[in-house]
Amino acid sequence: MDRTIGVPQPDTILALASGPGLAAIAVIRVSGPRTRDALEAFCGGVPPPRHAALRDIGPPRASKLDRGLVLFFSAPASFTGEDMAELQLHGSRAVTRAVIDALLTLPGIRLAEPGAFARRAFENGKLDLTEVEGLADLIAAETEAQRGQALAQSEGSLRRLYEGWRADLLGAQALMEAGLDFADEADVATDVSVKAGAIVAVLLDSIARHLADNRGERLRDGVRIVIAGPPNAGKSSLLNALAKRDVAIVSEEAGTTRDVIEVHLDLAGIPVILTDTAGIREAQGKVEEAGIERALARVEDADLVLWLVDATAPAWSAPLDVRGTTVGQVWTTGGQVCVLNKIDLATVASGPDRIEISAKTGAGVDRLIAALAARAAQLAEIGTGSPLMTRARHRTELESAQAALDRFGDSSLSPELKAEELRIAARHLGRLTGHIDVEEVLGAIFAEFCIGK
Repeated sequence: MDRTIGVPQPDTILALASGPGLAAIAVIRVSGPRTRDALEAFCGGVPPPRHAALRDIGPPRASKLDRGLVLFFSAPASFTGEDMAELQLHGSRAVTRAVIDALLTLPGIRLAEPGAFARRAFENGKLDLTEVEGLADLIAAETEAQRGQALAQSEGSLRRLYEGWRADLLGAQALMEAGLDFADEADVATDVSVKAGAIVAVLLDSIARHLADNRGERLRDGVRIVIAGPPNAGKSSLLNALAKRDVAIVSEEAGTTRDVIEVHLDLAGIPVILTDTAGIREAQGKVEEAGIERALARVEDADLVLWLVDATAPAWSAPLDVRGTTVGQVWTTGGQVCVLNKIDLATVASGPDRIEISAKTGAGVDRLIAALAARAAQLAEIGTGSPLMTRARHRTELESAQAALDRFGDSSLSPELKAEELRIAARHLGRLTGHIDVEEVLGAIFAEFCIGK
């Protein structure tokens, strides 16, 4: 590391920030105390901050490596909070490799690790942990709804919510601490305890409602739709029709599907995980029994179940599964959509409580897709209410804070222990945004990023 007046400075890091491989433009990012040195040595000087300059790029007294745009961002007004530069080059592997190799010859410059730029932004106070996670989700977003949620989180929607709760909690904590200072004055101690209790009651209600709402997690991970039904109803054919490609093996032989097959889809901007399962019937062997067990487990966890029935033998009632429970008994969470398949092979009467399709010819499939998109949108309910929790880490910290606040309400606790429970709750809320040390989770969070972010 470099040292200035005896104070250790971080290494200067660099990475290809654009996607690897052939492209029209490649972007190389540099961040750290040697950024200016790199621009002086390879780009003919440091351009004015935030002004793109067209420069020859290459080591002094040598043939140039490329000609491209150079941008400089001076600390602290940069993404990382450090001096930072971006080189916009021609996007061939030869150009990017040559420029990166040349920059690495400078002392104090090294390749960045995954998430290194975002981690420096966090450590320099440019982002909190929820914003970092939102940024990671924004980079990984595959649907319009995911993009919208991730963008809002990356711009601080969850930070503002959680910091507001923590500020209220610190106010309750201050009241309890004041009560301890005046413990010999009973009326003062009682008054501050009542005021702190009122703050905690509001917080508990807000946190409970936030924890009960899993729309954010559902949107980030995908709405889980499971295709279930008896064997040979056409579940695999329907999966292929909805995915618009051959994903599952289709056969007239009953019991062809033995394992779970998943496909990720975009339905009107909502991410969906569509699952094909084994036909549900009395198992004919150990392998089929295992497949049916897995099918029923997915049905239990589903946000929505498509119960598919063969129009040539329309038996709507569900058989007993291998555990002696009817499938209908587990449809209690997200509901079901009844679908009658193979209408090209049988004459059927339309019904308001089902959708008639032919997975083979495509008849009615568009109507089914529209119905699924509408149900998925209802389950996610995009853009309504306060910011939504998106990660298991958030749920864990909030549940721990909630437990501490519940303990605070125990009338048998002494004021000292009540104050301690408030400190515990505040610590868990602080861990959400990174205000409290969370070293053990940092590696996992920043490892999600690509090298150049």
